[in-house]
Amino acid sequence: MRVGFLSPAIAGFITMASMAWGGPVAESVRPELRPLAAAPATDRSVRPALRPADLNTTPVLSTKNAAFQRWVEQYKARARSRGISAAVVNRAFRGVQYNTDVISKDRNQAEFKKQIWDYLDNAVSSDRVQKGQRALRRHNRTLSRIEQAYGVEKEVVTAVWGLETYYGEKRGTLDVIEAMSTLAFDGRRGAFFEKQLFAALQILQSGDVAPRNMQGSWAGAMGHTQFIPTSYLAYAVDFTGDGKRDIWSNNPADALASTAAYLKRFGWKKGQPWGVEVRVPNGFAPTSARRMPSDWAARGVVAMNGQPVPDYGAASILMPAGTAGAAFMVFDNFNVIKRYNNADAYAIGVGHLADRIAGGPAIQAKWPRGYDPLNFDQRKELQRRLQRKGFGVEKIDGIVGPNTVAAIRAFQQSVGVSPDGYPSQQVLQLLRRR
Repeated sequence: MRVGFLSPAIAGFITMASMAWGGPVAESVRPELRPLAAAPATDRSVRPALRPADLNTTPVLSTKNAAFQRWVEQYKARARSRGISAAVVNRAFRGVQYNTDVISKDRNQAEFKKQIWDYLDNAVSSDRVQKGQRALRRHNRTLSRIEQAYGVEKEVVTAVWGLETYYGEKRGTLDVIEAMSTLAFDGRRGAFFEKQLFAALQILQSGDVAPRNMQGSWAGAMGHTQFIPTSYLAYAVDFTGDGKRDIWSNNPADALASTAAYLKRFGWKKGQPWGVEVRVPNGFAPTSARRMPSDWAARGVVAMNGQPVPDYGAASILMPAGTAGAAFMVFDNFNVIKRYNNADAYAIGVGHLADRIAGGPAIQAKWPRGYDPLNFDQRKELQRRLQRKGFGVEKIDGIVGPNTVAAIRAFQQSVGVSPDGYPSQQVLQLLRRR
């Protein structure tokens, strides 16, 4: 979840790169697209960073980039002038090099758009639900204490964890200082990443983590629930009481509590659902109106069982696939989730995953897919068959991300069918026959 990034609002689909699912949202998951967070003010007395243009040098994409190393020395001096000790600065940048993989990922965030139903197939897959239920049982004591302390339901905290890093399995392994330095030097969003880099140095100076243990995604999202450095400084908590806000270790307690603290800070209301799947009357037109559920019921908008939705608070009606798909009555907590990542699809994913972890039903309405989807085991079979045929699938994990979609398209082109990239029953049957 990379807390602190603001991703564009998405209606009906989500950009794959901002919600990468090679696992959950760790590696290419919304790099810079994360929740709004209060970041430390920039010291305006510090002169702008020297970038490639300032140095009158065209950087060579190499880990031995001389211009980058000169930039690092300039930045180290400025960091020291702003109160970061020389010892911390030197340890932080020891061995740091220009990382071409980070630049490649930054340049390829918008490869294709993922329809809401495809996104939810991954976000709330049977595997993710089952792992979430196991994680909730395993950490129930800690999550119950977190719920009591912050008033955020433990299923919701668990769901954020599940979407962000697959319950801690995919937290990111890149050196955050190296990644932030590379992106700050690159200059495309230099000011933003310089701020994140300085915040990362502040974290190191606080002693919460050692430099090489500060690992995360290519865009600086860190730990079990993917806080960016400025959000970490503003919202992370020491729940274990060991004197460190440790979101990186195998013990997820501080990270999960930090997520709850973040949601609480932005107005989470315990006992209010994020949303409820509803039926709308024929001819119902999408609207931004907010009404009490009883008022909506008077207009024919009711729960899937035909009963009025309880009056949890004012709500609006969200129809992410238009009139042809599911409709949801969404409450204030829906927008609180969007502070973590400002996308409708993400908020639906977190909310619905939390409901499923708690034992709730799957979304009942049909989506306008245009193809027959595969279940989790079938998606893994599809990946295995593509890999055996040499179509470049990297992981057999049942998660259909950019790599798998590209492999499907390549296979479809090889057999002369329309390369739509959909993980459909039809594609699987073709693979089985060849």
